[in-house]
Amino acid sequence: MPRIAVTSVHVDDQSRALTFYTEVLGFVLKLDLPAGDFRWLTVVDPGDPHGPQLLLEPDAHPAARAYATALHADGIPAAQFEVEDIHRAHDELTERGARIVQPPTEMGPVWTMIIDDTCGNLIQLATAADL
Repeated sequence: MPRIAVTSVHVDDQSRALTFYTEVLGFVLKLDLPAGDFRWLTVVDPGDPHGPQLLLEPDAHPAARAYATALHADGIPAAQFEVEDIHRAHDELTERGARIVQPPTEMGPVWTMIIDDTCGNLIQLATAADL
C-alpha cells in the first residue's frame, strides 16, 4: 500500500516560507537542495523526523499561483495540521507573531483556527474538542 511521503503547499517565497514553517509553526528543516531556479525544500514534524515531509513548493506555474490565490481570496485553507491544544497553540503562535485569521472556534467535534502563512496560504490548525 502507498504511504504519504511528501505533500506540498505552493508558496510565493521559499525563504520566507522556511522561516514561517520553522520559526512560527515549529517544523524542522529536512531537505534543502538546489532544484533549477528554486529549491527542493521540505520540513517535518520535529517529533517524527522520518515521517511525511511538507514541500514548500514555488508557485511559479501560473496554474499553481491562480489556485493558491483563489483559495486565499475565498478564505479556504491550503493545508491543515493537528495540534494537541488549540488554545495553547493560539497563545504560542500569537507570541511568535503569527497573523491569526480565525481565532479558535468550535466546529462540532473539533476546534479550528486559521492563520496566514505570509507566503500566499491560509493554514488551518485543528484539535479534537475533547482533548
